[in-house]
Parts: sequence; C-alpha cells; structure tokens
Amino acid sequence: MPFRGLDDLPASLTGKRVLVRVDLNVPMDGEHVTDATRLQAAVPTIAFLADRGAKVLLLSHFGRPKGEASEKYSLKKVVHPLHEVLGRWVGFLPDCVGDDAVEESRKLENGSVTVLENTRFHAGEEANDPGFVAALAEMGDIYVNDAFSAAHRAHASTEGLAHVLPAYAGRSMEAELNALEAALGKPERPVAAVVGGAKVSSKLDVLTNLVGKVDHLIIGGGMANTFLAAKGISVGKSLCEHDLADTARSILSRAEAAGCTVHLPWDVVVAKEFKAHAENRVANVNDVAADEMILDLGPHAVEALGDVLKTCATLVWNGPLGAFELAPFDAATVALAQTAAALTEGGTLVSVAGGGDTVAALNHAGAGDKFTFVSTAGGAFLEWMEGKALPGVQALQTGENGQTGAAE
Repeated sequence: MPFRGLDDLPASLTGKRVLVRVDLNVPMDGEHVTDATRLQAAVPTIAFLADRGAKVLLLSHFGRPKGEASEKYSLKKVVHPLHEVLGRWVGFLPDCVGDDAVEESRKLENGSVTVLENTRFHAGEEANDPGFVAALAEMGDIYVNDAFSAAHRAHASTEGLAHVLPAYAGRSMEAELNALEAALGKPERPVAAVVGGAKVSSKLDVLTNLVGKVDHLIIGGGMANTFLAAKGISVGKSLCEHDLADTARSILSRAEAAGCTVHLPWDVVVAKEFKAHAENRVANVNDVAADEMILDLGPHAVEALGDVLKTCATLVWNGPLGAFELAPFDAATVALAQTAAALTEGGTLVSVAGGGDTVAALNHAGAGDKFTFVSTAGGAFLEWMEGKALPGVQALQTGENGQTGAAE
C-alpha cells in the first residue's frame, strides 16, 4: 500500500508540532482503565516523535458526547494512565481548537507529549466540517494517523486533516496496513478464512467479499447453522436465520463459481440448554434432535479443519467457532486457534485476526500472542474484511495531503 510512514519524516523534528490521531477511547471503571491495550499501541509512535524533538499533540475521541463538552467524556482522565504506560510526563490542553489552544501549543517544550481534549466535544468532528478541519490544522505542522480502529470513520481528525497537512501513518497504523496487505491484498496462497459469530446477517458483506478472495472459507458459530439449514439439514432449536436460506445458498454458489471451498461442520456438539457445562453430546449434523441446539463444532470437524490449515500459507480469522464463552463449548475455537498458532510459530502460516470477540477468543485459547498479527480494531477490521475502502486509510494513500506530504 502506498503510504508514508514515520521513517519518511526528517531525522530532526525539533520545534515541529505533530498532531497524532490515536485511539484513547479506552474502557474505564471510574478513573481506572480496565484495558490499556490501545494506550500501549500508541507508545511506539509517541516515543519516536518525542525523541526527535517534536511537540506531540494527541487527538482522540472518547465516548459519544454528541458535539457537546461533558466532564463524563473528558480525556483528562486518560492523561495519568497514559503517563504510566508511556513512562514520561503527559500534559493536557482543555480544548483541541481555538486561539488559546493554538497559543498554548506553540509554547510547549520540544519533546513534550500533550493530550488535547475530546474531538467529539465539537459537532464539526463527526461532520468532517471543513471549518473544524482548518481549526484543527492550526494546532499542528504535521499530521500522523495512528488510529486504525477509527479509520472507517470519515471524521475531521481521522480523514479531513490528511488533506490539509503533510500526513503519515504511525507505527500502529503501519503495522495494521502491512498485516492486512499480507492477509488479503497480496497474500501467499492458499488462503483460508475463518468466519464465525452468531448471525449471517451481520457478516453478509464479509462472506460475499471473501468467497472471491480466499481458497478456503471456514464457517462456524451460529452462522454455520444457517448454512446447514439452507442445505436442507435440520438444526433443531439452534440459533439459525431461516429467512436467510436463499442468501446462504447464493453465497455457496458464488464460492463454487470462484473456486472457493466452503467448510461447514459435519459433526457438532449439541445440548438442550444454553448454559455452561450443560449436558451435551457429539452428533453428526444429520442427527440433531428437534429439542437440541448446536453449540460447537465436533472434534472430527476440528481435526479436518486443522488439516486444511496445514495446507495453507495465509489465514484470516474473525469470530469464534462456537459458544466459546460457555465451557465446554469453547473446545473447537481453542483447538483450531492453537493449531493456527503452532503453524505460525513453525513458520508455515501467516495468521491475521481481528474483531472484539475474536481477540477475546484467541486470548482465551492462549493463542493470541502467537498469531502473526491480531488487530484490536472492531468496526474498521470488519469493514476491511467486507472489502470496503476505509476513509482514514484512503486519505493517507491519495497523495492529496500537503502536496508531496514532506514536512517543511
């Protein structure tokens, strides 16, 4: 992908104000950050810029304040947690635009790090209003986007700024884009995709896009039940979107025409209750009773899918294979994730995964840190899998920003 990264910046950034779009929208319990993953992801870019003498100004949204200032959604509460993760002092400005903020930004010390107040306190942020973009641009000399998780939104701080300031991808953004390119842009073949989750309706565009891109499509979770039912198989009282049978058959036809093999389970784990440790049994998909529900893939199906992965060079994973939050219906997800992790560690598989449930499932399996890359982006990763252009990424690629994009 043609985009400029931090290594394309001058060796010295002394005196330059660098606006960095990060994702500080972290989960909190009172004043305590419950998951600092996004803060940690921003560290390499912040440290790189500060060490080169830049005045680093951090832009981010936090929650949904709907264009109005609110103490509840102030980024001030994230300053100390970021300081702890970063290991250096972090300042705060009570607005992200305005004459006072511009004047304060110019007074900052070289090598300093400062959080600007929530961009969504201004209605112009989500509207990508040109006037607000111009006001943000007054705060900096260079723009760096390091928030892939917000790249699917065409907002002022995620897309607009890239057209008016020299623009670059930060370390986290660069890692995401390189991983995505390796997974579906120009991947090593054969390519397998694992797509799981509850409903086909939530991932129609993903499935439609993938059948034309991958060699093997592995479908799990409640989604698999819809496809089984579409093939005339009784799934009892399993979660199933019977009204999408025609859609499922259409996707199967598209896959066949594209030379993509769709893998559906042929043995499953069934139970009569949806609860942890419910009495269960392994059954052939053609032997699911009317009062039973499919809650996981069976062991033979998982073994067969592991053999499929052993023939592949690239894997993209989104969604669990079963009701992984309820033991023992996490077994298939855990087993296949561990197989993918072992193949990755063995050097035969490039594995890229993303999506909220996916990250949780892979970490539950103890496999997340063994994949080639795990994206913490939810909506942005899903839209990328759907084949949609991400405005925040597209803006970095267009070359429209700051003429050549080179820092003055």
